[in-house]
Amino acid sequence: MKTTVNKAVDTASELTHEAADKATDVTNQAVDKLSEKGKQLKNVEQRLRNEYSEYIRDNPLTSVGIAMGVGFLLSKLLSNR
Repeated sequence: MKTTVNKAVDTASELTHEAADKATDVTNQAVDKLSEKGKQLKNVEQRLRNEYSEYIRDNPLTSVGIAMGVGFLLSKLLSNR
């Protein structure tokens, strides 16, 4: 009887370890993917910032006009609430 219980405990222990290993692998894969996506987003943000900075330098009056228009629209939207 004791050996049957020992076998059951060993089997349960092995299954628990396998499940924990699988969960760890999936978690590590998710962390790697999120890290990769974070780097991609950071690169996109830097590229867009450079492009917008260049546009603002080349078109300062247009940029001020756009900023004023957006500010006006936001003030109207937020004041109605």
